[in-house]
Amino acid sequence: MSVASYRLAAIGLACALVTPASAQLLARKDLSAAMALTIAETAIATCTANGYRVSATVVGRNGEVLVQIRGDGTGPHTMENSFKKAYTARTFRIPSGEMEERLKKNPQMGAQYLTGFTTARGALPIMIGEEVIGAVGVSGAPGGDKDEACVKAGIEKVADQLK
Repeated sequence: MSVASYRLAAIGLACALVTPASAQLLARKDLSAAMALTIAETAIATCTANGYRVSATVVGRNGEVLVQIRGDGTGPHTMENSFKKAYTARTFRIPSGEMEERLKKNPQMGAQYLTGFTTARGALPIMIGEEVIGAVGVSGAPGGDKDEACVKAGIEKVADQLK
């Protein structure tokens, strides 16, 4: 082999070694605006049918508000509370009401100092398998268990699409 051939081979080898490792995009599913709206509207309709005036918030996988609806005749606090509940459920990947028990077991956890956090019951994470892709929170019913029942109805409405 000639010197030129060796140089060419060396350059080719150097280029191959310098090429970055193949990066891959993350494949994930996110809530669409239509799905988030369906969840919120169903949650509110369910509570309204039971005589409760509520507001609902649906957050996406990063805790950002996708849909927030203030129900007819609700108090002004219900918007903020529904968001805090949804944000807590998304952030910790559990029903918002479970945070109270977690804090009792581990008061050093520091979660009580986070902005937008609550221990109030009334929100559930929205999941595809084990992956949390968002959460929905409801506020205004006389008790977090009633809020949570409306949330569950909203998620169940789109359950066939969460696969």
